[in-house]
Amino acid sequence: MGERDTVLRSMHDTGLAAWFGGSLMGAVGLNGAAGQIKRRSERVAVASNGWRRWAPVNLAAIGAHLAGASALLVNERHRVAAQRGALAMSATKAGLTLAALGATAYAGALGMKLGKAGEVPAEGPTQSSAETPEDVTSIQRRQRVVQWAVPAFTGALVAISALAGEQQKPGSMTAGMLGRVGQLGKLGKVGMGNMGKLGTIAKPATIAKAGKLFV
Repeated sequence: MGERDTVLRSMHDTGLAAWFGGSLMGAVGLNGAAGQIKRRSERVAVASNGWRRWAPVNLAAIGAHLAGASALLVNERHRVAAQRGALAMSATKAGLTLAALGATAYAGALGMKLGKAGEVPAEGPTQSSAETPEDVTSIQRRQRVVQWAVPAFTGALVAISALAGEQQKPGSMTAGMLGRVGQLGKLGKVGMGNMGKLGTIAKPATIAKAGKLFV
């Protein structure tokens, strides 16, 4: 832990913060405000335009986060392998990252379809009305769910990243590595015990007794 990875950690944290904050603000603020526009036919179009403007920034934020996270994992690979709990945390973080990427990609694809729909009457960007075309209503129904999945997954990533930071404190590292050594020691004792049992079975007296059973 003597090395400093300030740039990589900044990329990891800033990228994740923008990814999480942008998705949450968009779902609450942008979509909510667009739903208040007087002309119902403009509500979907205005929200789609806002999301389209945010997309390049969001993509850059995700790229920065992934680059920082990958480089940090490479730099910390020996600690992750040696410290108890670190490997499980890294696996969980990887799973959440994949889920967040999938949700983001799906939300983006749905948003592009809504953008191509143009001006359609609707109660809001994700809320249809009786006049909303059926195909747009179907997209809005799915978008209404997935818009919350992105901040949920990225918020979980923020929490587990905080856990990763706690694991890198000197006290946690020492306890984790001693715990891993203890686990290896227990495995060694079990192995030695099994070898001892095999040695007892293979003693000449034991073999002789076993031979008498077949005389």
